[in-house]
Amino acid sequence: MRIALNGATTMRADLATDIQVAHEAGFDLIEIWAGKLWDYLASHSLSELKQLFSEHGVAAYSINSLENITFRSVDDEGDLLDRFRQLCRIAHELECPYIVAVPSPRPSDVTDETITEESARVLARLDECAAPYGVQVAFEFLGFAGCSVRTLAHSWEIVKRVNRPTVGLVIDTFHFYVGGSSLASLQMLTPDRIFIVHINDAEDRPRAELEDQHRLLPGRGILPLREIIAGLRSIGYDGVISVEIFRPEYWAWDPIRLATEARLAAESILLPGQ
Repeated sequence: MRIALNGATTMRADLATDIQVAHEAGFDLIEIWAGKLWDYLASHSLSELKQLFSEHGVAAYSINSLENITFRSVDDEGDLLDRFRQLCRIAHELECPYIVAVPSPRPSDVTDETITEESARVLARLDECAAPYGVQVAFEFLGFAGCSVRTLAHSWEIVKRVNRPTVGLVIDTFHFYVGGSSLASLQMLTPDRIFIVHINDAEDRPRAELEDQHRLLPGRGILPLREIIAGLRSIGYDGVISVEIFRPEYWAWDPIRLATEARLAAESILLPGQ
């Protein structure tokens, strides 16, 4: 398994710093935080960004993320698709294979089947937009109570409904735990449809109380990380594991310290004998 650095982990650093510290800490892949991308391109060219990646020997693995993709008005959905096409053009130029897409909060009085249908419809439209650019859509469920797609099982049902090889899953260990996904649900998957795995840990709190700020470096909390990784390996997944942590305490650290500790923490879970 290859390890990537997600830009949320170093949220207060800019994109150029993310690329530099990823290289210095031994990562060869990063997930670009979309807000940092737009900030960089406000004063630099895409060619400059490509050169920055090349100089540091780091590749872009995803742009993270297009948010609240479902249950939009017609006009809002049109704007969403326009923004997505912009991201696709950028991803194509960077040879970045994935854009992460995140479902909206759950509206009142909708059924799970309605959510499945709406999510599959929007993902299919995104995939149609992405196809000319050779970009794939990585769908990430969120375990929080208000989200429309909270579990791996539901997310997998949606991806199967779309039934396109260029639409797949993001599995985040924090959201896997918070939403109550089961280890058994990993056995339903096929590894080629798992595009990204986000690894992180969490404080020892009731699931209903856990928020993004309670994430921890892998191995420092109570999530069953080794069991999740073992489940993924048992179905043949050997893809990218990306460290994604939204913890303000860590954001105050020097970015190189944080990137280095993030890599070591991930390796402590992933490497045999650690």
